[in-house]
Amino acid sequence: MPDAPEDQLKRSITGRLLFFYVLGDVLGSGIYVLIGAVAGAVGGAFWIAFAVGVSIATITGLAYAELVTKYPRAAGAALYVNKAFRNKALTFLVTISFLSASFAASGSLASGFAKYFAEVWDLPPALLVTILFVLVLSIVNYIGITESVVVNMLMTFVEVAGLVIIMGIGLWYVVEGNAHFGTLTEFTTEGNEIFAVVAGVALAFFAMTGFENAANVAEETIAPKKTFPRALVGGMVAAGVIYVLVAMTAALTVDIPVLADSDAALLEVVREGIIPVPVGVMTILFACIAMIAITNTTLVSVVTQSRILYGMAREDVVPGVFAKIHPERRSPWVGLVFSFVVVAALLVVGDVIVRAGGEDVVSRLATVTVVFLLFIYALVIVSALKLRGQDESEETFRANTGLLLVGLVGNAVLLAYVVIDDPSSLYWVGGLLAIGVGLFVVEYLFGSRDRPAGRERGEPDPTDDLMKGA
Repeated sequence: MPDAPEDQLKRSITGRLLFFYVLGDVLGSGIYVLIGAVAGAVGGAFWIAFAVGVSIATITGLAYAELVTKYPRAAGAALYVNKAFRNKALTFLVTISFLSASFAASGSLASGFAKYFAEVWDLPPALLVTILFVLVLSIVNYIGITESVVVNMLMTFVEVAGLVIIMGIGLWYVVEGNAHFGTLTEFTTEGNEIFAVVAGVALAFFAMTGFENAANVAEETIAPKKTFPRALVGGMVAAGVIYVLVAMTAALTVDIPVLADSDAALLEVVREGIIPVPVGVMTILFACIAMIAITNTTLVSVVTQSRILYGMAREDVVPGVFAKIHPERRSPWVGLVFSFVVVAALLVVGDVIVRAGGEDVVSRLATVTVVFLLFIYALVIVSALKLRGQDESEETFRANTGLLLVGLVGNAVLLAYVVIDDPSSLYWVGGLLAIGVGLFVVEYLFGSRDRPAGRERGEPDPTDDLMKGA
């Protein structure tokens, strides 16, 4: 295949690599971080929440698959919404929402990392661990070390290995005849069981995202119209099966109240001592695997934040300083610094709230992330339906319309439930959106000062070759 021009990304990702990229991105680390919260919301039947959640997420993935086969370029939801609505304000809102979701997700994952870290060394304060964790990942990105999809695949193997250990423990427990399968149908929550499942799905949804990052490598995928739909759906289904089996194992082997109250719920399965391996050894091993999984996912978030700010600066949406790239490291260092400050501030605010007797910062920031993503995913499905009949060819994948409508309703119901059940999450949402709007206002008022004479807002600088060879 001929080399790509210097101003285009090289197509080098095969269908197999893309499958593992999707699997790793969707598996991520949400289940390591939030499984206890989901169990507490539903009870022993919390595996149903994961099954329903992955079903809605997969349907949403079908919309992404359809749009990627039409527009196989790096941009994701912002590109699709812009194509469908041609509304700059809405496109800006989607972009800022995804950036904000990435900030909140990084904070939640960092807090989850600190809880597993405490199992290895519990001396440092959790807030210090979280801030240093994000700082180290920011420095790694500043140095210019980026993940290739091959490295991502290797990290995926580590993530899956941890979940395989959990499923292996569950299989051992079942074979020994100790499992009480009635637990899998128990709802320990008070009130309507349907609402309990919806509450669980809203939390579990945090563990099932990843379409956006996958869509952003479409421009680097070989034959995306053919490989992307299969890799995306296949990765989602594989991740869903693993999630459900892990949830069942946790419910069968550990009392639900123990899972719900644990800072690192999957470790409770290891601590049961079901397999003939020293519990202390298994605890340290699994904690390390969990930290690797969380690191992998958080690193992707940190990369995404600075790149979004960089791209928005090049479009004159936020101040031009965010488009600055280190001359040697070729990294968007201003965006990295700004992103670190925002995430660190979220962690500090969350720590203050926890100390005042408020909600755990992991669940709080996960909820905020889900609010943003449900809004984005619903718009992507609407965009897919609105763009029907446009830019299509024989190779274009078309998702089932009925399924897309079910997915749209599912996303809307979950979004409404989260907002109604936890209206205080809107304060966090508003605060994060205000950061983006503030940057836009600064650029609008003062951006012309650093814009070359004769160049209009959003018009590319013909002398800008920063991305060549990056």
